[in-house]
Amino acid sequence: MSIFNTPSLLAFLLFVLLISGFEAAAGPRRSLLRTLGDGPHLHDAAVDLNSSNFDRVLKESPAAFAVVEFFAHWCPACRNYKPHYEKVARLFNGPDAPHPGIVIMTRVDCAMKMNTNLCDRFSVGHYPMLLWGPPPKFASGKWDPKQEKSEIQSIDDARTADHLLNWINKRIGSLGDEKYENENTLLRNDSDPEQIARAIYDVEEATAGAFDIILEHKMIKSDTRAPLIKFFQLLVTHHPSKRCRRGSAEILINFDNLWPSDLFSVDSQETNILQERDRLKSYLICGKEVPRGYWIFCRGSKNDTRGFSCGLWVLLHSLSVRVTDGESHLAFTAICDFIHNFFICEECRRHFNDMCSSVSVPFKTTRDLSLWLWSTHNKVNERLMKEERALKTGDPRFPKVIWPPEKLCPSCHLSSISNNRTGTSQVDWNEDEVFKFLVQYYGKTLVSSYKDASLSRNRSDELVADDITTSTNAVAVPLGAAMAIAFASCAFGALACFWRTQQKNRKYSHQLHSLKNI
Repeated sequence: MSIFNTPSLLAFLLFVLLISGFEAAAGPRRSLLRTLGDGPHLHDAAVDLNSSNFDRVLKESPAAFAVVEFFAHWCPACRNYKPHYEKVARLFNGPDAPHPGIVIMTRVDCAMKMNTNLCDRFSVGHYPMLLWGPPPKFASGKWDPKQEKSEIQSIDDARTADHLLNWINKRIGSLGDEKYENENTLLRNDSDPEQIARAIYDVEEATAGAFDIILEHKMIKSDTRAPLIKFFQLLVTHHPSKRCRRGSAEILINFDNLWPSDLFSVDSQETNILQERDRLKSYLICGKEVPRGYWIFCRGSKNDTRGFSCGLWVLLHSLSVRVTDGESHLAFTAICDFIHNFFICEECRRHFNDMCSSVSVPFKTTRDLSLWLWSTHNKVNERLMKEERALKTGDPRFPKVIWPPEKLCPSCHLSSISNNRTGTSQVDWNEDEVFKFLVQYYGKTLVSSYKDASLSRNRSDELVADDITTSTNAVAVPLGAAMAIAFASCAFGALACFWRTQQKNRKYSHQLHSLKNI
């Protein structure tokens, strides 16, 4: 008699199937947590906060929600709870998290004396204690359990990772049961125009990434200094993020010190490269919190899709709608020259340069520039759409489309004819409505989290250039063209004059110092 017919084996197989069924019925959250791994070799994902950085970190966080764990390092229950908390934190925090930008998971050690007042602010009465709410509400805020109406809530059921994730899911919706691939774990952003506001963090990430690429590949040379200066001047006046405007202004003001003309001589090149690295350590184009190492609005469903290219496109569109009519062609040349000299993808750079070269008449209005960039982006999408479909290299969640889709801007579409063979559509556009949409989408909706009114500014620490440029809509141009446009743009004249004065003063001081040493 075959062993497979024995009653004991059949009973065993039935037991295995039942156990498997119970595990499957445990729900998607457990499988999602399990795919992220566990063990002492993993780095902590939760962000450690204290009284010196608590308000700043939470105020500047791109996340929609925050969890703050108040604990004491000497507490055995806190130590035992940490692995559970870290499991959930790895879902949301860090570059490898499958759901970045939704919830920032933090912790505060109340046993540290420096945090005593901070823990009192939030009425910490037991360890561990978890609070939930919008990050800005924690910054400079407080919590009282007796307060009836508060956007900060106590998490009352978080004793295990599964319970905590279940509690969070009830507030934000289920995260799904996919493994660590980003598929189906993303916030939808193709039909919700308000989601573009979250792209400000990706624009900062792309700006910092572009600057890092330029430095890593040593792309600043004698023939690329002028195009870079011109693009920095555009960023100083029109970047949607205030901290990127500040960082760009600081680099621009110190440009001659960072990249002096003798840096490019053959004899001193190797020495100057080492000096350049040391000089640049203190210059962060978008502040010390950037780059973060992950994407939010521009996150693809695969780790090698969207990301940097998406963030750069959003930046360029934002710049195009922020310039004034008189600056439109200057901005056009700054963008084209930047891509031509500093975008490292050779084929992409060549295609973009061809489209720039096809413009024969200078732009006279913001509308002309914005619509040209929009049309150019659609041409790129149409070309990549065909290639990615043939090679199956596209993002299945975010396939290339002719943009904006009708559900995002119904009034932009007069009519469309679909081509089933190529998978593309021939759209008859209402360009007036397209321009209105672009201005609203990339101008008014895409806003920095750093509002002027919310910042307490120390005037002695502010850059004069930042004060000039953030209060105007003028774009600065290369120094050789400064006087020609100064009459058309007083703010540009002020910025250009200020920058020239800074450079001359530095050179004069350097000469005096040299004379004293003779």
